[in-house]
Amino acid sequence: MDANVQTERIDTIVIGGGQAGLSAGYHLARRGMPFVILDADARIGEHWREHWDSLRLYSPAWSDGLPGMRFPAPNYHYPSGREMGDYLEAYTSKFDLPVRSGTRVDGVRPADGPDGGYLVTAGDRRYEAKQVIVASGAFTRPHVPGFAAQLDSSIRQFHSSEYRNPSQLQDGPVLVVGVSHSGADVAYETAPWHRTVLAGHAHGELPIRVVDTWRARLVWPLMVLVASHVLTMRTPIGRKMAPLVRMGGGPLLRIRSADLARAGVERYDSRVVGVRDGKPALADGQLLDVANVVWCTGFRPDYGWVEVPGFVGDDSWPTGNRGVATAPGLYFLGVPFTFGFTSMLVAGAGRDAGHVVDRIAQRTAARTSTARLEPARASR
Repeated sequence: MDANVQTERIDTIVIGGGQAGLSAGYHLARRGMPFVILDADARIGEHWREHWDSLRLYSPAWSDGLPGMRFPAPNYHYPSGREMGDYLEAYTSKFDLPVRSGTRVDGVRPADGPDGGYLVTAGDRRYEAKQVIVASGAFTRPHVPGFAAQLDSSIRQFHSSEYRNPSQLQDGPVLVVGVSHSGADVAYETAPWHRTVLAGHAHGELPIRVVDTWRARLVWPLMVLVASHVLTMRTPIGRKMAPLVRMGGGPLLRIRSADLARAGVERYDSRVVGVRDGKPALADGQLLDVANVVWCTGFRPDYGWVEVPGFVGDDSWPTGNRGVATAPGLYFLGVPFTFGFTSMLVAGAGRDAGHVVDRIAQRTAARTSTARLEPARASR
């Protein structure tokens, strides 16, 4: 690293300007604590706008607000990805949060010197901070199986993070791989235009529709209550569920099996396990003759750029208690089951961020108290 590059010193750095990072910024600002938010996107909320065009949240607007600002829509409106991106942008403006967009952090490591803290690098820029909150997003690395490269070159393939709408597809059948939220949504959308096959094991579905119906007005508040206070790391059921949720996948909500059947989607419970003769091969031996493949196979965590011993555990997720990492002054947000099921949702961002900022405030107060005592001891 160039020794001539100047280092900017900031008390607390938040990495990531999504709902978790902005919530942390809100709580830090309320306490009058100096901080800056470093965000890789050129525009706040851009990661929400980059989803497929028809995406809508599964939670109604009344539970999609961040601390201090409700989502500006009727209670049971289900926001689109673009609406959520615009909301985050408006939230940042309302509270004048110091976000530095277009700043992709590529390294965090312990700072040299007796005062501790962390050195944060972003290209040719470098920062030193007493505290760092990693809120860069839990699912950042799209996962596509390695054998995808063996598909015939005539097959057009995308990961769900690249899919926008059916106009991207070429003529011919479509294989959607993965039967979770994104897989069901994409298959339902492509079925009117293409013969569509959906392959993979489903993770179940709720017995009644709880999105976009009158039942949602009765059931959703109860679901939020359970997700917030029962499905947490404090309860046996929450601790049992945590590793399953972190592996990805969830029960079908908006688009369920009956909807897929009515749309004409062909279902295969067998998984896509390889390629034979250039075609996708199922575990039961069947070959699928398709022109397009959409890989709704999820994401993997990627925290390799946090070069702090012990930050990541054997499961590739950050280790610690409610967002407080084992290394002093290091924190994380937005990770599934940071505290509970809602930790990866908009609805849980504010609570988790508030807890982490409380811990930072306590640490700052303790450091200040120690600093004041040192001169008194030296004068004795």
